[in-house]
Amino acid sequence: MSRFMISDLPLAGLKRITHQRFGDQRGFLSRLFCAEELAAAGWQKPVVQINHTFTALRGTVRGLHYQLPPYAEMKLVSCIQGEVWDVAVDLRTGSSTFLHWHAECLSAENGQALLIPEGYVHGFQTLSDNCELIYLHTAAYAPQKEAGLRFDDPRLKIAWPLAVAELSGRDQAHPLLTDAFKGVELL
Repeated sequence: MSRFMISDLPLAGLKRITHQRFGDQRGFLSRLFCAEELAAAGWQKPVVQINHTFTALRGTVRGLHYQLPPYAEMKLVSCIQGEVWDVAVDLRTGSSTFLHWHAECLSAENGQALLIPEGYVHGFQTLSDNCELIYLHTAAYAPQKEAGLRFDDPRLKIAWPLAVAELSGRDQAHPLLTDAFKGVELL
């Protein structure tokens, strides 16, 4: 029996994963990852890094982040406390959804996750205080291949649901897109 519901989203390769919960009066069990079951959603590589983030303040934006090849990564992002508005933007050269974005509400309550393909930029805004996320990555963090875009880039026109309460200096310094940007060429 599958422990996940996999749903296609409007951007090529982007998937919503709904974790099935099995519970009783004590609580529940929810499988966060199964390589065999998620292969149907396109997960083909091993998990090489798992990150846990905590964000204290409602309205905080983290992102938009990605890694360049050969460290481009697929991510599975799950919210285990609170609620976030999770955003993915297709940066893949030649993609029919190039520079289009999609967002999903992820929360501890709804048990949904976002499976983000290689060549996408990712970020989120907290919709509640005290949010915790778990990220599974197919590539290790490589600071020399790290890149980002501004959360408020006018070409992306991301409609963040709340006023931005907090933003790191690093995220404020990400560049705006220019006509010279042709996307991420995956290997």
